[in-house]
Amino acid sequence: MAAIVSLRDVIDEMDMMSDEATAYINRKTGELMTVTDEMFSLAEDPDEAEDAPEWQKEFLSKVREVTASEDFIELPSKFDIHEWSIMERFARSVADGDVSDELEAALHGRGAFGRFKDALHRRRIADQWYRYRDAALEEIAIEFLEAHGIEFRREARQK
Repeated sequence: MAAIVSLRDVIDEMDMMSDEATAYINRKTGELMTVTDEMFSLAEDPDEAEDAPEWQKEFLSKVREVTASEDFIELPSKFDIHEWSIMERFARSVADGDVSDELEAALHGRGAFGRFKDALHRRRIADQWYRYRDAALEEIAIEFLEAHGIEFRREARQK
C-alpha cells in the first residue's frame, strides 16, 4: 500500500525550490528528497565522490537511488509554479483599483519581484499576498499529487 503524504510537506518542499536544486517525491513511500546540481555531479563522478566527506558519501547513495528509481518523480519546479503569474493574478484580484494598478505596474521590467514585494509592504497587504500564494501552491501541489495517484492528507501550517 502506498504511503499517504503530508500536503504541507510537499508544499514546503516546492516553496524552497531554486535554480540549483530539484525536489523529488517517492510515489510509493512518500519520501521527499531535494538534490542540488552539485550533488548530482558528485554522484556521477566516482573519483570526486571518493574524496567527499563521509556525510556526503551517505547522501550520494540516496542521490543515486533517486536517479535510478522510477518511484522518484520530480515535484513541480519553480518554472512549473511560475510565481510571476501568481503575482499577476493576485494583483488583478485586489479590489482597490489603485493598489491593483500599483502591483501590476510593479511586475514589469527588471527587479519586478522586489518592486512587487515593496508595494505589498507599503500597502500593508503582504499577509494577504502570502495567503493567496499559499493557496496557489496548495492547488498546484494537489493537482500534481492527484495526477500521479499519490494520496495526501491536509495539515494546518505551523506558525
